[in-house]
Amino acid sequence: MLSRLASASLRGLEAEAVDVEVDLSRGMPSWSLVGLPDAAVREARDRVRASLLNSNFEFPLRHITVNLAPADKRKDGSHFDLPVAVGLLLASGQVYVENQSGLPFMVGELALDGRLNPVSGVLPLTIFAQSQGFNQIIVPLANAEEAGVVQGIEVIAASNLLEVAGHIQGKRLLLPFEPSNATVETQDNMLDLKDVRGQHQARRALEIAAAGGHHVLMSGPPGSGKSMLASRLPSILPPLTDEQRLAVARVYSIAGEHTRSPMSSIPPFRSPHHSASDVAMIGGGQIPKPGEVTKALFGALFLDELPEFKRPVLEVLRQPLESGTVSIARAADTLTFPAEFQLIGAMNPCPCGYLGHPSKPCACSAAQVQRYMGRISGPLLDRFDLRIHVPPVEHDELTKMQAGESSSAVKARVLKARAIQYARQGEVVNARLLPTALEEHAKPDAEGEALLHEALQKFGLSARSYHRILKVARTIADLAGSKNVTSEHIAEALQYRGDNA
Repeated sequence: MLSRLASASLRGLEAEAVDVEVDLSRGMPSWSLVGLPDAAVREARDRVRASLLNSNFEFPLRHITVNLAPADKRKDGSHFDLPVAVGLLLASGQVYVENQSGLPFMVGELALDGRLNPVSGVLPLTIFAQSQGFNQIIVPLANAEEAGVVQGIEVIAASNLLEVAGHIQGKRLLLPFEPSNATVETQDNMLDLKDVRGQHQARRALEIAAAGGHHVLMSGPPGSGKSMLASRLPSILPPLTDEQRLAVARVYSIAGEHTRSPMSSIPPFRSPHHSASDVAMIGGGQIPKPGEVTKALFGALFLDELPEFKRPVLEVLRQPLESGTVSIARAADTLTFPAEFQLIGAMNPCPCGYLGHPSKPCACSAAQVQRYMGRISGPLLDRFDLRIHVPPVEHDELTKMQAGESSSAVKARVLKARAIQYARQGEVVNARLLPTALEEHAKPDAEGEALLHEALQKFGLSARSYHRILKVARTIADLAGSKNVTSEHIAEALQYRGDNA
């Protein structure tokens, strides 16, 4: 007998249709699994056989052919276990349904005792099922919340193969999963900027970065608060829209990471160790998966101890910083992942960290400092909109200082500035304005133009630097509620160019 079930394979962040065909024929007992399966799919034979026997079903002693069509596209992942097992039960007559075409979409990995283990990529698979007209999807219980994000399709959470068999036969129907609407993360349980004392310029730069979506590089001695400031950026970023939240949830689903709830509207914050490889940073692998730049989508990627990252790892950031996407080319295919994020870098001014410190002498030679700074290329350095020095704060001064302004107060100004940007130029932040739009929306007044021209002449700024100064000035003007970019805004923007190079 022949059975056929609908399934899908994952390609990047999308899903592609796959038909799981199971045929039982006469001949020596054997099992053929065809359709370009990878190792995880081929191993389904052993998992399915054991789970059938341990769930009190019979394993058919026939010639079994399982075809994953279309046969010319590679299939990977363990989520094919459940449809293959159900296909065997249907083909052998142990489970009977009147109309196989009316079966729900189903995904899941089988344990040897018949339990359903969670799989990665459930969210894009659920979106695909809904787009194909399925009104019901069966998923492992641990994946139910993830699948429940998608509207317009019933999510059936099953614990084991027996429950699935009973449900599709109508003998023991499972109730649809009801997603929780509880807020997972709130402003109350996030790190707050009020914990940061002093560092007024750094706090101001962080506010500008949040308002305009700019990249920031902080330089200062150890213990000056660089990491503390960076970790509080998500508390002042605007919450994700429903569309953005779904896009971020899809990335984490494909990556197989469950570190954040799919219902969370808090922008992601990624902080990889400086030993990360270029593949971990940009994505890829034998089966291409999203890297850190994609996992930071609509949020922040924080690179602490920036010069300690390998040079190739830093250089691969240049293209996604400009385009907001990253393309991973392989011999058989090319995949594109989104990579729209804010880069926050932190570094010491020298190898020992105390160059320019008011009380601790630097032990580095000029050559050592030059080699250390040379680990960051000019083109990458040029992509930071704001480059600031974070000075040390003495302990005596620290105890006298009052708590800083809270994140909620700063966030209110950020949201107001974002609203001005979106009303003026659509859903585009200032940091991503194209040159033509920049000329239209960020053209400075006569005094500002003269000041910027003088800076270009004096410091030899590149065209990219010129545009980035205008973008920062436009954000500063938006925070001030000013319709025009003035010399005052240009002057402040120039202060955040670090060495003005």
